[in-house]
Amino acid sequence: MVSTHQYLAFAAMSLLVIVIPGPSVLFVIGRALAHGRRTALATVLGNVVGSYGLVVAVALGIGSLVERSAAVFVAVKLAGAAYLVLLGVQAFRHRKEMKLGAVHASSERPARGDLRTVADGVVVGVTNPKGIVFFAAVLPQFVDPSTGHLPAQMLLLGLVPIAIGLVTDTLWGLGASAARSWFARSERRLSLIGGAGGFAMIGLGVTVAATGRAD
Repeated sequence: MVSTHQYLAFAAMSLLVIVIPGPSVLFVIGRALAHGRRTALATVLGNVVGSYGLVVAVALGIGSLVERSAAVFVAVKLAGAAYLVLLGVQAFRHRKEMKLGAVHASSERPARGDLRTVADGVVVGVTNPKGIVFFAAVLPQFVDPSTGHLPAQMLLLGLVPIAIGLVTDTLWGLGASAARSWFARSERRLSLIGGAGGFAMIGLGVTVAATGRAD
């Protein structure tokens, strides 16, 4: 199966890629600024679930199709970009509804709201172009064909960047939500930061849509 050397090498490669903020990180920050810590953490959970969905897809052979087919890649990328823009527009439209107690009120939201937030994170995670390319192009290079069980090896190796992303994305979300608490002392400032979070997600969606790949 997977050796310690493979784990360490893949972990180093994953860390180098993850420390560079991509769509998932910026999405978490935007949600933290717009809605607070609870939403940010639920978004992180959704992101890692969606990202591991990419690992499963690669292990089952779907990832190689996305990597080889420019049309499939573009379709997935545009779907994710459109969803980011939609969420950003919604955040901007509802920015004036944010009140001084909004930061703490998030803990009283019904479970359905949390599940919807997790689902948003899943969609962004599974359509993340950075994740698609990384898992489809890099992950298969660290398996050992001589030991067999390649899908199982990929599933195990895929847990490494997921764990790293869970920690780093959580730190990003907590940091952004902590900064948001200062703005919550004023309804006007809170409205401004909610709008900024919405604009950030819209800009991120446009950036993702405009990002190409060399074929």
